[in-house]
Amino acid sequence: MIIKLYNGNPNVREVRRIADTLRDGGIAILPTDTLYCFACSMEHKKAAETIAQLKGYKLKQAKYSMLCHSLSQASEYVRAMDKDTFALLKASLPGPFTFIMEASGSVPRNYQNANKTIGIRVPENDITLAIIEEVGCPLIATSVRPIDGDDEVENYTDPELIHDHFGSRVDLVVDGGIADTDPSTVVDCSDGIEVVRQGKGEIEK
Repeated sequence: MIIKLYNGNPNVREVRRIADTLRDGGIAILPTDTLYCFACSMEHKKAAETIAQLKGYKLKQAKYSMLCHSLSQASEYVRAMDKDTFALLKASLPGPFTFIMEASGSVPRNYQNANKTIGIRVPENDITLAIIEEVGCPLIATSVRPIDGDDEVENYTDPELIHDHFGSRVDLVVDGGIADTDPSTVVDCSDGIEVVRQGKGEIEK
């Protein structure tokens, strides 16, 4: 199933329908301010395992990000930040960044990296932010990327083609328009502040 929504004015009824699917343990492919992503409610481990399989990983190998509605919501799932880190996140979010943070006890161990960290995202995309808010908890997500050596950009930026590839293996695809080709910029804030992958977002010095 594919559902068309418009960034800036997502249909409330459809947002609720998508949120209901995620709350029930479903998997959706959602737009962000960078790439499309596989997403599920953080409360459904089985759905996260299925997403790992879609990427060709075991659950322990998968590197998930936690999609949050706001910095306030994100702060509930990470350990206390120093003032410089908080200022950086406040200035950058919503935006095309993934911030690697020390996970708090509220984050299930299955979603944490080996060093007990989690990637935090608050994408600048009204569709996905509305869905997260309606679900009522963060989403566990990982980007839709080329598979099986497929390097055709359209196959992971065009929602219609994404639906052709994955529509039978997920509950729904949300068409929010053509995606960007660059991933998010990844900033490790678990021990200082370090850009570990330069993507779409530019960190202000």
